[in-house]
Amino acid sequence: MARKKAVRKRARKTSSGKTRGTIRRSPGKLRLSMMVGSYEIVRALKEGAVKAKGIDLVVADYPGTRDIHDLVARGEACDVNEFNGGAYVVQRHNGRGDITAIPVFLHRRFRHGFITVNRSKGISKPTDLIGRRVACRTFGAAASYWMRGHLEEDFRVPHRTITWVIESDDEASLQAPADLKLERAPRGKKVEDMLLSGEVDAMVAPNLTRAIGEGDPRVARLFPDYKAIEADYYRRTGIFPIMHVTTVPSTIVARHPWVVESLVLAFEEAKQLAYQRLANPRNVPLAWFRSYWEEERALLGADPWEYGLSEINKRNYDTLVGWVHEQVLAGRRPALGDLFPKEAFELELPLPRMHEIDYRF
Repeated sequence: MARKKAVRKRARKTSSGKTRGTIRRSPGKLRLSMMVGSYEIVRALKEGAVKAKGIDLVVADYPGTRDIHDLVARGEACDVNEFNGGAYVVQRHNGRGDITAIPVFLHRRFRHGFITVNRSKGISKPTDLIGRRVACRTFGAAASYWMRGHLEEDFRVPHRTITWVIESDDEASLQAPADLKLERAPRGKKVEDMLLSGEVDAMVAPNLTRAIGEGDPRVARLFPDYKAIEADYYRRTGIFPIMHVTTVPSTIVARHPWVVESLVLAFEEAKQLAYQRLANPRNVPLAWFRSYWEEERALLGADPWEYGLSEINKRNYDTLVGWVHEQVLAGRRPALGDLFPKEAFELELPLPRMHEIDYRF
């Protein structure tokens, strides 16, 4: 209870961390608190330039990439939350019903570049990982499901042929199948340090590790040409992997079903304003940014962060659902209808164009 009070207190601050004066409810509006990452695509919503129709959004401080997922998993976050898309599948499968997802996918990332090996271990190709000890901070990170899936589907490395060394348990590891080889790292040890020392052979990580970021000579990416491999993956599948979903209380959706559309459109407008700003190379301190923008859009299309349950988004997220089921769940494979409310499937697609790009730059 004390933790929930702390979150509510945090929600009385702006995204800059400054305490608001008195937060007044607009007449007739539904007041909801929100905790999502400080991404450019949500900036306009967090700063108040975009309003969700019929809703007063009270923005909470973002606690960080790891902490937000722990808070949502424990039911101690806000009303509207960004959440690990894999952990959400596990919790719904296990009977959690107090939250449901809306098709706002705030975090996507290609994952071939996040598999790191210790150079001294003689690992030069994916199949060299078979029989090895591979570390990950937790087993149930969305990124880890995708990486294990890529290795299995495209590179013939079954995830059950690897011993997974985890730094800490989560809901996924605690219910892992008996034939999954799991090993807990010694108390107080960090898996990235274990990779550097050679105590593990390789590591999958949801974030850019310090060792890779600073060019530590003891480690290397499994796929040095990861960008080309990721581009090929997209050309073959049309999938830019979804990492996170956005959750809302199930009771709110039951009482106010219009909230689904209102929130999705608000997030969409904030994203369009971000595209409008970022399309202008004057706003980004990179010499060839516009060239990169055009190259990426030529491959990924005009809206790589598409919201809504379009056919490609359904196939994208359902791929993650399938990996979660295969890697940790027993029983029936969850269907998308188990994970999103009917209002999410009824949204008119494509979502409306609210802001055009001004090319006078």
